[in-house]
Amino acid sequence: MELGIYSFGELSAARADDSVRSIHERFEQILVLARLADAGGLDIMTLGEHHRPDFSMSAPEVALGAIAGQTSRLRLASGVTVLSSQDPVRVFEQFATLDHVSNGRAEIFAGRGAFIESFPLFGYDLADYDALFDEKLRLLLKIRDEAVVTWSGRFRSPLLEAAISPRPVQKQLPIWVAIGGTPASAVRAGSLGLPMIMGFFAGPEQFVPRVELYRQAAADAGHDPAALRLGVSGHMFIGKTSQGAREAFFPYYSQYFNKPGSPLAGTGLQRDAYDNWIAHGLPVGSPQQVIDAIMRRVHLLGIDRFIGQIDAGNPPWRMTLESLELYMTEVAPVIRRETAAE
Repeated sequence: MELGIYSFGELSAARADDSVRSIHERFEQILVLARLADAGGLDIMTLGEHHRPDFSMSAPEVALGAIAGQTSRLRLASGVTVLSSQDPVRVFEQFATLDHVSNGRAEIFAGRGAFIESFPLFGYDLADYDALFDEKLRLLLKIRDEAVVTWSGRFRSPLLEAAISPRPVQKQLPIWVAIGGTPASAVRAGSLGLPMIMGFFAGPEQFVPRVELYRQAAADAGHDPAALRLGVSGHMFIGKTSQGAREAFFPYYSQYFNKPGSPLAGTGLQRDAYDNWIAHGLPVGSPQQVIDAIMRRVHLLGIDRFIGQIDAGNPPWRMTLESLELYMTEVAPVIRRETAAE
């Protein structure tokens, strides 16, 4: 079982406290988190791509390159690369380069993107939301598998015997499909025989049908479902006690959903909904609560990787550090022990 953390480099603040507001300070904190995670035995760190002022991670590949130079064992991935509005050639070049500077630790999590600001920014039509992703994912896979590529499609200029360089250190650069619950996305990942990462906050039961679709699509396409990897990502906060964690985290988490574009913009997440999410598996609470929430995902979905967002809502730095410490020292050892015994 692999365990990790992720961040969007969030900058929003719920109230006048020590939540970070400076992009420069946030990047310094990301490097600290990476060093701590590496030294503390975590397996992976991912950084999510966003193009808006309340997140600092518009170029996660650059930040991952900096992390590569300060760590030795962490797997390093996008979380996610919004492939629909990127050029697959450039994405492959960036992550193949990251693979070299990290000595073979790079991965790509490719997704359609829950936030859509990159589409108008880079000149893409939202009406082509899914078609863009499908075409670009297939081109990215072709580049991964072939050093010299001939290709033509709808959304970019053709490639004629194009040598794509550099090639990665790893024999095959890992490419995961990230989904937010759309059945067609799970079917596509399975049909292509790709590992799948599922992003959600609570209620893992809702993803059981997606996993079934994924495995059936893989089998129908001639892939061995048992050989395909599954992961989950989601928000997480750990405190010393259940109630203490719940109370401390709520103001920041509520504000997280008060962003422009959120269905809860203007109000934020209400307390009754927050408590209900925790009751249905949001990993917020004491170490034992978070262990139970992760193990519930393991048993229901058959995952072998969990990645928790360590700083959702931009809580004070001391809270983030405490949560990470508890994750590494009290949660991770139990999860690994329990999954190894099964």
